[in-house]
Amino acid sequence: MEKRAKILLVDDDADFVEATRLVLESQRYEVIVASDGDEGLRKAREENPDLILLDVIMPVKDGFTAAEQLKKDPHLSQIPTLMLTGFAAKGTKTSIPVSRGFALEAEDYIDKPVTPEELLARVEKHLKKAGS
Repeated sequence: MEKRAKILLVDDDADFVEATRLVLESQRYEVIVASDGDEGLRKAREENPDLILLDVIMPVKDGFTAAEQLKKDPHLSQIPTLMLTGFAAKGTKTSIPVSRGFALEAEDYIDKPVTPEELLARVEKHLKKAGS
């Protein structure tokens, strides 16, 4: 029995979470959901996922802050982290400077909205690279 990769999805948009969960589960990935950065960090520590999909714009703790904390934690820093950004779609109606993202060691950036094919291709690529 092949081990199913476990993916932590951290996003506060319930519709996006539901759609993304369905796409990932269609490929037999196990999906864990958190709705903000603090909950995401807690679940990352509890669940030790194979990959993290992390939204940038969230309440409580934004994705950049959460990603920074993930990368500082020796137990979590090896987990590929893919940032989900709505910057392109939202224009620049955010107080978070885009430049913050490039200072981070996130493995990839995915623009929302993302097609199911693109999402799965990126997830698979990073899971393979990580050897999961």
